[in-house]
Amino acid sequence: MKPLTLHQLTEEERRTLQAGLKSNAGITVRRSQMVLMSAEEHLKAQEIAQRLGCSDHTVRKVLHAFGREGVSCVQAKKRGRPEPERAFDADGEARLMEVLKQSPRQHGYESSLWTLEMLAKVSYERGWTKQQVHLDTISDTLHRLGIRWKRAKERINSPDSHYDVKKSDGTG
Repeated sequence: MKPLTLHQLTEEERRTLQAGLKSNAGITVRRSQMVLMSAEEHLKAQEIAQRLGCSDHTVRKVLHAFGREGVSCVQAKKRGRPEPERAFDADGEARLMEVLKQSPRQHGYESSLWTLEMLAKVSYERGWTKQQVHLDTISDTLHRLGIRWKRAKERINSPDSHYDVKKSDGTG
């Protein structure tokens, strides 16, 4: 495999990378080290990986990212879905809130309590989402809207007339 080489660093890139070595974010420090070792010491990815205690694949990914993005590659990026790409738009969220106020029976379910699975199906069937979403997506959306979701608890009802006495603390 051909060794990966970087272009000659500009003074501004060098200053930014040196500042990255003093960052509070460990990922920024590590990536800055990788780029500087490659550019200034002309080390191979495997040698850098050995010095830093990581895989050479990780080093190659950082060096390729530096070639594409420049020094911005050393900063940690958001991993979540960007706002415009959320599963529910504002209209979908409003409709989800409305359906929560209704009985699931009005939507063809034989239950009086909503489950996350039922909400996901209704959301897709009504066109509030482009695809069937995961239960975690429904849960996260509800959480973001200020609704704390808890699983419905099933209560045991016994036909025994002494059931309440038997379940109380009064019996041993």
